[in-house]
Amino acid sequence: MTALRLTQPTGALAVEYGDQLLLRYVYQPDDAQLESPRPYFHPLHTLGGDLVSLFRPHDHVWHRGIALSLPNVGTENFWGGVTYTRGHGYRQLPNNGSMRHLEFDRLDAGPDAVRVAHRLDWITEGGETWLREQRGFTVTVAPDAGAWVLTFSTELTNVSGRDIVIGSPTTEGRDNAGYGGLFWRGPRSFTGGTVYTEGKVGGDELMGVRAPWLGFTGRHDGSGRSSTLVFVDAPGNGDQHVQWFVRAEPFACVCPAPFFSTEVTVAPESSLLLRYAIAIADGDSGSDGTAALAALALAALA
Repeated sequence: MTALRLTQPTGALAVEYGDQLLLRYVYQPDDAQLESPRPYFHPLHTLGGDLVSLFRPHDHVWHRGIALSLPNVGTENFWGGVTYTRGHGYRQLPNNGSMRHLEFDRLDAGPDAVRVAHRLDWITEGGETWLREQRGFTVTVAPDAGAWVLTFSTELTNVSGRDIVIGSPTTEGRDNAGYGGLFWRGPRSFTGGTVYTEGKVGGDELMGVRAPWLGFTGRHDGSGRSSTLVFVDAPGNGDQHVQWFVRAEPFACVCPAPFFSTEVTVAPESSLLLRYAIAIADGDSGSDGTAALAALALAALA
C-alpha cells in the first residue's frame, strides 16, 4: 500500500507519496531582504510527477511557488520588491519585511495524512514584530481521483500595539491589481492555460471574479500532458465569496485575494483567520471534473 511520508531536509519539510515528492515546504529561506524572505511550497508535483510550481522567475523574482504573501500591510511589504502606494505608483522602499520561523507545534505523518502546525513572526525591515502567525497545513491523497489535496490555514494576530490596515495595490488605486494572499505562480508552459470557476470557463477576463473556487489547467513542455490546480476559499473566510486574482497571460498565477478591493483593519491583539484548500491533479478534467476536484478540496477543509 502506497503511503505518505514526511522528511526534514535542512530548513525544509518534504512530503512524499511512495517514491514521488509531492511538495517541499521551505521554512528557513535564505532569500535577500529585498525579496521579503518567507516560507513557501516549492517544488510541487502531481501524483504523476509533473511539476506545477515556479520559483523566482526573472520577471518577478519574489514569486515563490505557493506562498502567503501580502504587499500592503500598513506601510510595510511582505510580498517582496517594489510597493504600490496611492499617488506614487511602484517604488522600491526600505520596507521589505520577513517571516521568521519560531517552531513547529505539530509534525504528524501517518500513511493517510500529513499534518503540520507552524508558528512564526512577521518582522518589518526595521526590526519590529508586527504579526504573530499560527499556520497549519495538511496533505491527503485521493489516488482514485488522480489528485492530492493541500489545505492551508493562517491565524494572524496583531502584536504591534497599533491598528494594521491590510490592502492591495487596488485599494491604493491601481485597477485589477488586488493581489495578496495565498499566491501560486505556475510553470512557464502554463501561460495561456484555462481558468475554470462556477459556471464559467475563460482566462484573464475572470480577474476579480467572486466565486467559492477557481481552477487552472495548463500543459507541460515535453510530454504535452496537462495538470490542474483547484483553489477553494473556505466558507467563513468572509461574508461573501472572495475575489480572485488570476492570470493566464503573460504568466499563470492564482490567488484568493481577501484584500483585493477592500482594506481590512486588524486591531491590536485581534486576529484574522483564513483557510484554503488546493486540489492538485493530473490531467484536464473539464468543467465538471474541475468542480468535482473543488468538492474534494472542500471536503478536506471539513
